[in-house]
Amino acid sequence: MTPTDPKAASNGTATLPTAQRSQPSAAEARSRAMALSGLLALLLLCLCWELWLAPTGHRTLAVKALPLLLPLSGLWRYRLYTFRWLSLLVWIYFAEGAVRATSEAGLGGALAWVEVVLSIWIFIACAMQVRLRLAAAKAASL
Repeated sequence: MTPTDPKAASNGTATLPTAQRSQPSAAEARSRAMALSGLLALLLLCLCWELWLAPTGHRTLAVKALPLLLPLSGLWRYRLYTFRWLSLLVWIYFAEGAVRATSEAGLGGALAWVEVVLSIWIFIACAMQVRLRLAAAKAASL
C-alpha cells in the first residue's frame, strides 16, 4: 500500500487512501466518542459558565468557547490531524481551569475543576486515537 502523501511517508505518518481504509476499530470509535463527548461538554460548560452560572465581567469570556467549534468536523470525520492539534489546544483550557480553580471560590471554582477534568478527558481520548491509528498504519505497512 502506498501512502497518499509523499511528505507524510517521509515523516512516518502515512495514511491509507480513502478507498483502501477499512472501518474504524471499536477502540478507535470509542476514543472518538470520548473526544467528541468531552469536547461538547467543555463547549457547553464554557458557554453556561460565562453566560449564566458565574459570569465574569460583561459575559465577554464566553468567546473562549469559539475555538472549541473548530475541531468538531474533523473529529466527526476521524481526521488524525485534528486529534493531534486538539490534544494541544485543550491544555489552554486546562491551564485556565487550574488557575481559576485555585483563585476562585464557590461555584466558579467548582466549574473550573470540571473544566480541568474535561480537558484531561479530551487529551486522553485524543492520545488514544492517535496511538491506535499510528499502530494500525504501522501494522498495515508491514
